[in-house]
Amino acid sequence: MAVIAVFNQKGGVGKTTTCLNVAAVLAKAKRHPIVLDMDPQGHLSIACGLKNGTSPELNMAAFFEQKVPLAKLLRDTPAGWQIIASSLELAKIDATYGSDPKAATLLKQGLKEELALTGAPILIDCCPMMGVLTLNALLAADRVLIPVSADFLSLQGVYRLDAALNVLEKRLNRTFERRIVVTRFDSRRKLAYDIFDKVKDRYGDLVCNTRISENVALATSPMHGLDVFAYGPNTLGAADYMALTVELMKSGFFDIPKAD
Repeated sequence: MAVIAVFNQKGGVGKTTTCLNVAAVLAKAKRHPIVLDMDPQGHLSIACGLKNGTSPELNMAAFFEQKVPLAKLLRDTPAGWQIIASSLELAKIDATYGSDPKAATLLKQGLKEELALTGAPILIDCCPMMGVLTLNALLAADRVLIPVSADFLSLQGVYRLDAALNVLEKRLNRTFERRIVVTRFDSRRKLAYDIFDKVKDRYGDLVCNTRISENVALATSPMHGLDVFAYGPNTLGAADYMALTVELMKSGFFDIPKAD
């Protein structure tokens, strides 16, 4: 299995939208993705059309609090991929495990024991704060996908996030393979092009060539519990997420990492 953490500490950059629609494309490609909603807000669980998606006994909170095996928490989505849902109960995990140094490896061990043999790519919609939940996701991840919206504050946010990941790499003695995708790109605004150029100049090949356009269908589809392909298959948003996922697939981003 390849584990991908989708993470940014800044809100409103398209983190959940990216998880939702990349998973939809992977499902169309018969890659059978599994998505973990690690954000206590549970927006991904709602956006993918789950009923009772925030019920504590059926989601990630049960794994951390009751040691329920991850495989028993998997639920099918209407789009054909599987998810382990979230709930506000997850917000208690930092307080529960904050002083336990072993807590950050719980998810990594759980994935190894329960889901490793599936071979499916696993996407993690991370909590936007650097706490126990996010550390679990990062330590379990093989790669990190960083959505960055095309605005000035988001640009500053990716600089800070990159620095934080560099610090973690030194502490953990490992490398986080990462890709950056520019989202909410408005082609009518010069600023959007300037932000993309600045990110590209600084991070080079780490930046995806595909940009995700600002698109009404991407904003509206979660209200209906649908990904953009089910809601507006002929929209620019659908075309962009198809192109992004194909670009990442061709680069091997969702493939099982080779053993050292």
